[in-house]
Amino acid sequence: MKKRSMAALTATLVIAPLMTAAPGQRAQAAAPGPDGAARPAESALVHGVDLDTVTIPELQARMNRGALSSTALTRAYLRRIETVDPKLNAVLHTSPTALRQAATSDLRHRLGRTRGPLDGIPVLLKDNVDTRDMPTTAGSLALTGSAPDTDADLVKRLRAAGAVILGKANMSEWANFRAARPTSGWSAVGGQTNNPYVLDRNPCGSSSGSAAALGASLAQVAIGTETDGSIVCPAGMNGVVGHKPSLGLVSQSGIVPISAEQDTAGPMARNVIDTALTLAVLSGHDTLRDDGRRDATDALTRPGGLRGKRIGLWRLPSLGSEVDALMTRTAARLRAAGAEVVEVRMPYQERLAELEFPALLSEFHRDIDAYLATRHGPRDLAELIEFNRTHPGERTCFAGQELFEQALAAPPTTDPEYRSMRAELTDLSRRSIDETMAAHRLDAIASPTNPPAWTTDCARGDNDVIPSSTPAAVAGYPSLSVPAGAVGELPVGLLLMAGDRQDAELLALGAAVERRLDAWRAPRYLPTLPDTAR
Repeated sequence: MKKRSMAALTATLVIAPLMTAAPGQRAQAAAPGPDGAARPAESALVHGVDLDTVTIPELQARMNRGALSSTALTRAYLRRIETVDPKLNAVLHTSPTALRQAATSDLRHRLGRTRGPLDGIPVLLKDNVDTRDMPTTAGSLALTGSAPDTDADLVKRLRAAGAVILGKANMSEWANFRAARPTSGWSAVGGQTNNPYVLDRNPCGSSSGSAAALGASLAQVAIGTETDGSIVCPAGMNGVVGHKPSLGLVSQSGIVPISAEQDTAGPMARNVIDTALTLAVLSGHDTLRDDGRRDATDALTRPGGLRGKRIGLWRLPSLGSEVDALMTRTAARLRAAGAEVVEVRMPYQERLAELEFPALLSEFHRDIDAYLATRHGPRDLAELIEFNRTHPGERTCFAGQELFEQALAAPPTTDPEYRSMRAELTDLSRRSIDETMAAHRLDAIASPTNPPAWTTDCARGDNDVIPSSTPAAVAGYPSLSVPAGAVGELPVGLLLMAGDRQDAELLALGAAVERRLDAWRAPRYLPTLPDTAR
């Protein structure tokens, strides 16, 4: 069947049954917490729209009938950044042209010339994604001198789709690939990003600002990047949705790298439908088609999407008894919706853990040298290491750059030992997923995305041994985190993974899981938790 045009897809979305089943309809989302504390006074309402829960199709429906403008929507998000972000420190800069971009989108809406579902929708970018009109620093003072010469490929796609580039989000400096004991969410450029649910808790890394900003409704969607866990863990820990696409689906061009063998940008949002629509733009493909016969919008919105699905549950008890109990409750709810949930073990994980880090060291040296050659500032990894030694601002939270130093000494990617290591990594990670899915006839594998957020502590660093993201990250297969619930005040995600290029199927399944669990709750910006809950 011939692919639908983007305009036709937009029309489909406007009338989709999502309008009556979307997360935006949840009355309990803004309810006070168990201690009776109210949410912050800053309103998330604009022209009768609740920014916490509204979806892109709902926004487009309002803009198409003239009940809302992109200018009003963009101004509302800019106002929330101004009033709410001081609690979080999630947004580094807003674009000086954001309102101009929105006004141009409004003109296209009035003329009936919209460019698709993202036209007029405000998007935040992680600060390792190149933009020609704003700094791109990866959180490092070394890259603050000037903006890149050109936009990253994915930014060009967003602009072409009419999205409003709202600004840049803070991140874990160098995507957490500098120090042996980093603190996620901290960068020398942006300081520490806080978790909107409990402000002294960590947002996870490295797409920390992207996820925290979404949790606080500071943008409609955001772009993160992942090498291993850096989209899905922040999504889980900040109560939002994050999709790590299949490797190669989204261009790596213009993104500060760790490893071309694992790096990918991906969409983050407060619901699966917005995530899927953003992926379609980022990839430049009709990734919303979950088979050759129907538009996946139907799959994302139709009732009964879990009936007959087989899901393998990889429990990971190392993340704690409370998370494990949440997985038990989650499995029961999925079974009640008609899914078959079977418990699985993932093979080869110890060997993957042995091989991944040494391979990444060699790849980082190769790839960061290539990127730095395109920018003003340090021209290679050796110069970057020297920069950090001579700039005290790079050591205000943690001083180490052990990973940089190890990468500088690592064997080149032409070395036979390295090549053997990466070949084994690719083989074992893919077999881990493929063999597990085949043995149990699964549609997807599920696991906890994250533990409850730990207390942020520069002296201690992260407490983040989280193995669930590794199989899909190393294999280059897609993974998707959706809110599963919470341990007390702290969100926990359910991570879904599937085979290569099964992104559309995974998103459709994720939408059904999201609808069944209905787990999203608005953050309350608590300063801390009682000692008994820490």
